Amino acid sequence: MAIPAFSPRKPLLAALRLLLISATISTSAVYADEYADVSRLMKANQFPEALAKAEQYLAAKPRDPQMRFLKGVIQTETGKASDAITTFTKITEDYPELPEPYNNMAVLYAGQSQFDKARAALEMAIRTNPSYATAHENLGDVYARLASQAYSKALQLDGGNAGVQPKLALIRTLFSAEPKGAQKPVAAPVVTPAPPVTAKPAPAPVVAAAPAAKPAPAPVVAPPTARPAPAPAVVAAPAKPATPAPVNAAAGGEKEVEAVVHAWADAWADKNMNTYLASYGPSFDPPGKQIRKAWEEDRRARIVGKSRISVKLSNLTVSVQGKKATAKFKQDYSADALHVSSRKTLELTKAGERWVIVKESTGN
Repeated sequence: MAIPAFSPRKPLLAALRLLLISATISTSAVYADEYADVSRLMKANQFPEALAKAEQYLAAKPRDPQMRFLKGVIQTETGKASDAITTFTKITEDYPELPEPYNNMAVLYAGQSQFDKARAALEMAIRTNPSYATAHENLGDVYARLASQAYSKALQLDGGNAGVQPKLALIRTLFSAEPKGAQKPVAAPVVTPAPPVTAKPAPAPVVAAAPAAKPAPAPVVAPPTARPAPAPAVVAAPAKPATPAPVNAAAGGEKEVEAVVHAWADAWADKNMNTYLASYGPSFDPPGKQIRKAWEEDRRARIVGKSRISVKLSNLTVSVQGKKATAKFKQDYSADALHVSSRKTLELTKAGERWVIVKESTGN
């Protein structure tokens, strides 16, 4: 049985996404304008003009990851998949710490029905960033495709095997038309490059809007009262002590969690590994099925090996329920010449008097 052709623009169980890299080197306003011009031409479907402008820029700055990524997207949009794969592959060679190029390579390989190569690229993306949710989702789609191929081959070799057909039918339902009411698939997004920067901040692919401030309650005006008549002289009963105002435990917990999150970021930036690793509780589950010791060694190698690290947090929101808390924020990470901006979520639990991290994820 033939396997349905794959299109990177049409969802499988969850669409393989072509993502524009969110990392950029701190640069001047002139270069930021160059990014904006190329993106504008791409959005107007003026791909030859966009490619010419990108090539002109790269002639002077051939290692620039942002413009090379734009070039790869242009090549993808114009049907030059092989050229785009070459572009993204070279980015991984120069910037192996970035997971996004591997994800884009997987999309292109899957579009050519090269699912083994797509799987390998996504596994590299996850190895680079075990918390990269998009790569995990895409890897599941690729595994589903590989399963469909295997079941189809089994049915070709043994058409009388009654156990294969239900499995193949189940897998194929993942590739069927979208359910009623689902949104129509859209073209792979092109994210606008970073705006001009003067220090370290860079734009996040997704920026959560700050919560709207609650309107202040209208003042309550007490109605005028008649002047009371003098009371007869009596022996006054002892006054009851005033009842203290209730303490908002949740609000206090939120402040504690905020302090823990900022201390974790500061320890990371200062390369203070003892404090950084102590921020994670004994029940922390390292991503990528790593054992705790291997994960700690990997973090030490990635952090201590950098000459300079900056971790800036913004749009931090904390919710506390009993001894569990969730912190969500935008993270601007700089290490040497690299700058990556992303959304991050930390799940914490209270162990004794301390809040510790038990789970972390990126991109949600």
